[in-house]
Amino acid sequence: MRNAFKAYDIRGVYTKDFNGSDVYKIGFFLPGLLNADTVLVGHDVRTSSPEILEYLCKGITDSGADVHVAGECTTPMIYWATARYNYQASVMITASHNPAHYNGLKISGAEALPVGFDTGLSELLERAENRIPQPATIPGTYSTFSFRDDYLNFLKPYNSDFSNLKIAVDCSNGMGSLLIRDLLGEQPLYLYEERDGTFPNHQPNPLEPENVKDLSELVLKESCDIGLIFDGDADRVMFVDENGAFIQPDMMIAVLARYFARKGMKGKAIQDIRTSKSVTASVEEQGFSMHMWRVGRAYAALKLREIGGLFGGELAGHYYFRDFYYSDSAYLAALIILGEVKRCRENGQTLSQLIESISRYKGTGEINLHIDRKTEAMEALKEAFTAEEEATAFYDFDGYRIEFAEWWFNVRPSNTEPYLRFLAEATSSEILEDRRKKALKILEPYIISAAHAH
Repeated sequence: MRNAFKAYDIRGVYTKDFNGSDVYKIGFFLPGLLNADTVLVGHDVRTSSPEILEYLCKGITDSGADVHVAGECTTPMIYWATARYNYQASVMITASHNPAHYNGLKISGAEALPVGFDTGLSELLERAENRIPQPATIPGTYSTFSFRDDYLNFLKPYNSDFSNLKIAVDCSNGMGSLLIRDLLGEQPLYLYEERDGTFPNHQPNPLEPENVKDLSELVLKESCDIGLIFDGDADRVMFVDENGAFIQPDMMIAVLARYFARKGMKGKAIQDIRTSKSVTASVEEQGFSMHMWRVGRAYAALKLREIGGLFGGELAGHYYFRDFYYSDSAYLAALIILGEVKRCRENGQTLSQLIESISRYKGTGEINLHIDRKTEAMEALKEAFTAEEEATAFYDFDGYRIEFAEWWFNVRPSNTEPYLRFLAEATSSEILEDRRKKALKILEPYIISAAHAH
């Protein structure tokens, strides 16, 4: 069970990294941990989700707490309902973008605050490992809870008439299809809309280029203005332009800024430590103050709330909103971004031209390297480059982000996988390629295998 407890959530191969007995204990001890007398639970369509739901609900009710089961949901729906209906605890059963044999639990507390390893999961693990459940004399009750109409009504003000846009949508056989026709209607071209937890057409991870290939081909074939692709639990959405080219997800933070600026809203925004300097500059030019923080909802949602921020996003395609209880929502991001693309098309500007107007740096994308001696490798990079030229900025709250006059890099250990992740940006392709080669040469002695770049 311990292997399944990650920085942001509980996740692993079901029956290997954790099992039904573990899920029962998690359900049993969770209400006490979060002082909850009722727990909201939703789930995705993975084949193991019904079994996990059964064990989880039994644990919750045996503890004496009630459980409200929302059924099939996107992960952001559970975040929203947790805060909207004042639950003190919620669980979404999902493994997000991981392959079909994985599953997991995303836990939130009151006001949809994320429960990560540093904010409750470590204590939950300790209780589950060291205490024997003693069922309550009076068990809790089980009931179902539907809020679909309320949720659609919440999203309604962000929706527009997109009839002048030709849109393609890849639902990845995941939860993205749940409400997509309610939101966008019958006009878009839909791919892999059937919810199927075996993910028969491609893995539900849009950051892997092979998983976006079918969407790109459809956009080109049908001359679409934009393509959208959701991950497995629809907390992330990513985009391709009219040429079928994948758009680096952090670029869309700048597109969101256009929307809020146009609405006359000012304030603070957040980005993660990997975010392009192009995005930072664009967002700040539109009147917002940009704050950089750690990767992952367990950190980003808390930071946005702490600074009273308006919106923000991450390189991985999460987009956070103050008005979504400081949580991430793929549907909300998609509606806002489609609205901005619609306005651009009305003014004769394509999506690729919009992104080109934002992008000022050349980037490597995130390169994943299988490295066990992560700390040593990171130190080697830092020492080599800072000895060579003077740094203009240095951040060390999530790996290292070190900025120089004409380029910068971030190197950070994965919180969920055995990888060291590296990316760099530069003012020119020549400088970028030179620094990329140098970085990989420095890291070469530590690399077990190179994975891939996003």
